[in-house]
Amino acid sequence: MQIIKSVRILIFFLLPIAAFSQSSYIPIGTKDYKLLDRLEIKTGNENLLYSVVKPYNRRLTTKEVELIDSLQLAGDSSFHLTEIDKYNIERYLMNNSEWSKPRESYNSKKTIFNQFYKTKGNFLEIKGKDFFLIVNPMGQYQVMKEKGNSQSLFYNSHGVTVRGLIARKIGFDVSITDNQERDPLYVQQWIASHNAVPGARFYKGFKAPGGVDYFDNRGSVSFNASKYIDLQLGYDRNFIGDGYRSLFLSDFAGNNLFFKINTRIWKFNYQNLFMELIPYGQRSGGNRTLSRKYFRSNYLSFNATKWLNLGFFDAVTFGRKDHFDFQYLIPVLFLRPAESDIGSGDNATLGINGKINIKKKIQLYGQMVLDEFQFRELIKSTGFWANKYGYQIGVKYPDAFGIPNLDLQVESNRVRPFTYSHFDSVTEYSHYNQPLAHPLGANFQEYISILKYQPLKKLYLQAKMIYYYQGLDSAGTNFGSNIFLNYHTRGKNYGYYVGDGNKVKSMNVSLLASYEIFENMFIDANLQHRTYNMAVGGNRNTTVFSFGIRMNMARREFDF
Repeated sequence: MQIIKSVRILIFFLLPIAAFSQSSYIPIGTKDYKLLDRLEIKTGNENLLYSVVKPYNRRLTTKEVELIDSLQLAGDSSFHLTEIDKYNIERYLMNNSEWSKPRESYNSKKTIFNQFYKTKGNFLEIKGKDFFLIVNPMGQYQVMKEKGNSQSLFYNSHGVTVRGLIARKIGFDVSITDNQERDPLYVQQWIASHNAVPGARFYKGFKAPGGVDYFDNRGSVSFNASKYIDLQLGYDRNFIGDGYRSLFLSDFAGNNLFFKINTRIWKFNYQNLFMELIPYGQRSGGNRTLSRKYFRSNYLSFNATKWLNLGFFDAVTFGRKDHFDFQYLIPVLFLRPAESDIGSGDNATLGINGKINIKKKIQLYGQMVLDEFQFRELIKSTGFWANKYGYQIGVKYPDAFGIPNLDLQVESNRVRPFTYSHFDSVTEYSHYNQPLAHPLGANFQEYISILKYQPLKKLYLQAKMIYYYQGLDSAGTNFGSNIFLNYHTRGKNYGYYVGDGNKVKSMNVSLLASYEIFENMFIDANLQHRTYNMAVGGNRNTTVFSFGIRMNMARREFDF
């Protein structure tokens, strides 16, 4: 909790006597993100270009969606929305009713005990003069069958989510789920090798070998310091980027304590993020307090034109014997000079993000992350170990090839050896034995292709292909893929190239069909085939069929 103590002074100075309207945030991975992607590209809405930082603020995004809806109802011909888009907009506004204008279509034809499901999307919705509350059950159950595996595979999650407003000045959200799962063998092997469950923190075994049991608790409180500044204190995940992956900060690792300042004014959106993390190699046994480390980042997003957004990222990962370094507290301070000023060996990272909307039809996006590099060595192309960087290039194409409601996304990610790693096991780019950015760590080339199709209002189809090659460690030699290894364990200084080492090639293909039987309740059927071929060590191929039902939560997936 040291980070909370560290930001109290900052809150004191930023918090005025009166606050403005505040909002909760839309959970990452829900169906709303697909709609907002389409609207950002198809309408050219300049304010939606700030969608790089996630999760999204309900108040701000609902304002833009309602504006787009008003324009299309008024006959605006500058963009074309399909009937499915219009249906999804109505559902989006209904599910964010605290910020949208009421409509008769939101109300249920039948209620339960005249109290529950008064609106189609929410189990309990209470609106008062100074109080707003939504309560919904959460649940997901998948049964899986893996070829050649006699184990009983499943994912079982159940819980509750609550969000609300107090006097429209304080927003809050909380979700709690109890989870048990036994995953396909490749995921079980990942859990065993990392001593972590993807996206979770403390866990314990569950019944037969391969099963795990854990709680997933999330929550935040947010308020406005001024008209332009939002403050949020929470325990959850954050994501920075436009792609399926992020090379800056992803939501792959487990929840963490964070404090966020977001300033939006004129053409700028500026986010300061303070996070408290768990160093590598630790796992709670439930009877001891784990050590801490810290992460501090700035992300400045700038709408250079109506169709071009540029972003600049800097971050530092550090440890100070379980206390925050006040040198990194100032929101407007660039972190790399601050790190140098105090003579630290902290792990500093820089990055550039950009996206271009082309004629409201296609979006190009990309990232470049710089961990370390020496320009002199870079231009020589000698594979110098300290040229640690990665880049992402992607395309989003809604209504692809003229087919309404068919969305295509293609993405390439490449990260050089030793990127994200450090000489100090505390300061490598990780949290609770999991990477903070890309799930693969480093020393890889990845290609992703995703097709999403919504031919009917309630039917969602998806085809996804992920191919990558990566150089793993071989014969005890560190080839730079494992970000948890001290980079001083390398065997040389030159000759490191992407894919060097025990080269593995993997193809992960999945076909998903989801049908929304009630609002935010889905039946899912998924077929996945994954190949994993190592130069040394043989092949590990997987074919899994899963069938499940979920309510008010994103589908559990393992895309690595």
